[in-house]
Amino acid sequence: MSQQCGIKFTASLMHPKYWLTWVGLGIFYLISYMPASVRHMVGRRIGSFMYRSPRRRNTVISNLEIAFPELSSEALEDLAQKNMEWYGCGLIDYSLIIFTSRKRLSKFIEIEGKEHIEQAVQNQQNVIILLAHSVMLEFAPTAIGAEYDIFGSYKTSKNPVMDWIIAKSRCRHASLVVSRDEGLRKLVKSMSPGRLMVFLPDEDLGLDNSVFVPFFSRQKSTLTTTARLAKMGKAVALTTFAYYDKDKRKYIAKISKPLENYPSKDAAADAQNMNQALEAIIRQHPEQYMWSMKWYKTRPEGEAKVY
Repeated sequence: MSQQCGIKFTASLMHPKYWLTWVGLGIFYLISYMPASVRHMVGRRIGSFMYRSPRRRNTVISNLEIAFPELSSEALEDLAQKNMEWYGCGLIDYSLIIFTSRKRLSKFIEIEGKEHIEQAVQNQQNVIILLAHSVMLEFAPTAIGAEYDIFGSYKTSKNPVMDWIIAKSRCRHASLVVSRDEGLRKLVKSMSPGRLMVFLPDEDLGLDNSVFVPFFSRQKSTLTTTARLAKMGKAVALTTFAYYDKDKRKYIAKISKPLENYPSKDAAADAQNMNQALEAIIRQHPEQYMWSMKWYKTRPEGEAKVY
């Protein structure tokens, strides 16, 4: 089902089993009015607490060892700690996405590399924003959606209240959200010059529609879907990373130049081309990438598990 303006509110969302969720959202509302320094102080403490989980810590360290084999154990530990602190900040800052007015948000967001979008629009080309899973990823569609017509896909959660609030917040900045269950054709049909698709391409979703190609120093199950979308929609692909700039005190959506020779006739070459572009943009702010996700969960046959 396509959603033009989110999910309809129903009385069932007020069932007592969701009251704790509503209390949490109330706290989030109050947090959204705190200055960034206070929000991030709280976020760092939350991230440090989350880092105490042996399972989460193992995932972060394992990923960083693969991505940065040149770092010492002390440097890896420091980067992992900082990464989880930024993860906590990202969780807290999501309160801005949900509750802050677009006028107030506009003071804290910025697009870097806007010329790449402008060039594609001038050339009457469709555009796919290949958004990396950074801890501040939600600020990319917020920033880009403030200046362009954007759309993307979504997946449902087990909590209908969170589904409602997330869809509501995303539809403040996007003209359309499409269920992943609807497949690629709905996304392709929604493309048009000047209307940008936002797509998250770096998640490990298993073997379906994927190939194994290097991501940093290890083979990773990488989606071929992005190249198929680009081919079907005759679109240029722009890798993008959202991060918080402490000096500017702003959330930056950094957009890289279009992928060259993309898509080609080689699915593996396309996947590797995309991964190399993602690596380059992640390396600029590695402390704000989601290293807590299991990027190497799916392994080639016969290879040992990473986690």
